[in-house]
Amino acid sequence: MAKITLKEDLSCLMRAVKIWREYAPKYWSFSVAQRVFQRVSAYFSLTMSALLLDEISGGKDRDRLILFVCLTVFGGFLFSVTTRLLQIKVSVLDSQSYYRYEQILSDENCRLQFEHLENPDVRLLYEKIDATTRTVYGGLMGVLYNVSNTVDTLTELILSLSLTVAALFAGTAGQFHGLLGFLNSPLSACLMLLVIGGFSALTMKLRIIRRSRENEARNEVSLGSRRYIAYGKLRGPDMIIFGLNAIVLEEYRKYTMRPSWLLKLQKTGLVFGALEAPKNAVMQVLIHLYVAAKAFCGAIGLGSFVLYQGAISRFVGALDSLAWNFSELRFNTDYLKTTYEYFDLPNRMYQGTLAVEKRDDLDYEIEFQDVSFRYPRTDAWVLRHVSMKFKIGDKITIVGENGSGKTTFIKLLCRLYDPTEGKILLNGIDITRYRYEEYLGLFSVVFQDFNLFGFSLGDNVSAGLGYDEARARDCLERAGMGEKLKGLDQKGAEEGKSALDYCMGRNYDISGIDFSGGEEQKTALARALYKGAPFIILDEPTASLDPLAEAAVYENFNKIAKNHTTVFISHRLSSCRFCERILVFDKGLVVQDGGHETLYAGAGKYRELWDAQAGYYQKKSGGK
Repeated sequence: MAKITLKEDLSCLMRAVKIWREYAPKYWSFSVAQRVFQRVSAYFSLTMSALLLDEISGGKDRDRLILFVCLTVFGGFLFSVTTRLLQIKVSVLDSQSYYRYEQILSDENCRLQFEHLENPDVRLLYEKIDATTRTVYGGLMGVLYNVSNTVDTLTELILSLSLTVAALFAGTAGQFHGLLGFLNSPLSACLMLLVIGGFSALTMKLRIIRRSRENEARNEVSLGSRRYIAYGKLRGPDMIIFGLNAIVLEEYRKYTMRPSWLLKLQKTGLVFGALEAPKNAVMQVLIHLYVAAKAFCGAIGLGSFVLYQGAISRFVGALDSLAWNFSELRFNTDYLKTTYEYFDLPNRMYQGTLAVEKRDDLDYEIEFQDVSFRYPRTDAWVLRHVSMKFKIGDKITIVGENGSGKTTFIKLLCRLYDPTEGKILLNGIDITRYRYEEYLGLFSVVFQDFNLFGFSLGDNVSAGLGYDEARARDCLERAGMGEKLKGLDQKGAEEGKSALDYCMGRNYDISGIDFSGGEEQKTALARALYKGAPFIILDEPTASLDPLAEAAVYENFNKIAKNHTTVFISHRLSSCRFCERILVFDKGLVVQDGGHETLYAGAGKYRELWDAQAGYYQKKSGGK
């Protein structure tokens, strides 16, 4: 572990405290209150027991005994009820804490620009944070619980310290000589405090060394957990067909169950356990002898002997716990720094200030002016010198081989990335000058790897809180989901539901409906239509559709999209017959731009791609 200063510890800790006060403002209030009441309750019981013993063995005053018994019973009852109520509240907050943590990460993920989300180094950083939380409960989760534990320990320390000081400095009248005389003097009390402090300093040193060595071993588990989580995402038919379970489990075992890791952890525990056990035993013997000597001298009574002996033992235990909490917080700083490294990833995209004009006629024009692009951390150009304009209402197909720059072109158009060279204009103004969220509102995109969620069908179409049912139904029907809606309406009539109320999938609702790949793709198309953006971009929109459904989509899409500018990315060149304009990409360049008949009539990349695909289908169908 890199050497970290106390200032860094405090800075990281206070930032974590600020985050948790925003996301879980009630947690520490109730947790600290519960811990304090629990500790005070224990000392109340200990003190009342001591008073009862002193009264029974000494004064034997009946009225005082009755008073002490009543205070013990009713006071204990009040403390018990209050503590129990607080425990119930804290248990609820505890169960919510991990979801709050997930919310913190989700908010940070939403803030990140697309460049970071595609960066493998950033993904690895996120997986490291995730694995740390799962395996050692470090980072932000570590702070949440360590702060409560530290307050609990400090409460114990304060309560026990007051009794410890009273016990150490308790004296009695009379002349004592030798050892008893020394024990009855303030000097012995100061010496005992120094002994306790020395043992506590030794404990802290041992705990820090032990924690450091255990962390080295746990980091190996963290790495294995990250790999296991990553490989675990392969679960599904592939895991069964190819027998990948064995590979995943073996990879996990390699980092979590291999003898070297276990041996290191066990050896650390044995060595430091062997060192701490005699230290603790010596400390307990000294405490018992010292308090017993005080009782023998008459400085304290029988009840006080029980009280002070327990208080000093608790004081020493609190110092040990404080040493452990301190080491936990110190070592957690490393985990926090990793978390903050992720949180502090810069958003380099310029955030413009101009409002995007809201036009009822959707009269928007986008122009690429000599745009070139290469991905961050690479030297290879993905696009070079792309210049073109989109007019409102254009129906455009983008074709080309894999790696020709088609998807990158769309990312630039939607401003997921900014050009490395050149400009993109919206109605003659550089798109970087517009407010980012408003510019994104101009586009409805159905990506090839689109996502739908375990919400209702209506929520998936609207992609928001609440939806216009008539509008959602219209978009689904235009996307080819009319028959599906009828079937769901008939099913819903028996269950008191609308078709739009059914959840997609059964992850969160056992009564949810499983959609086919084609139905999911049509739902994604409906979502793009529902947004009503001027530009609709479809990346392989018919990849999951059968040939008949594909033909229906293309034939009806002019009606579906109406006056919207529509951009297809397609490997099936049949889509080109339904579009007015075709852009042919090859090795990052737009090599052809025109209609099907014109492009096919000449020699070039488009004809090469068309003939190759047509020849394949003729061969498959037995044609010549």
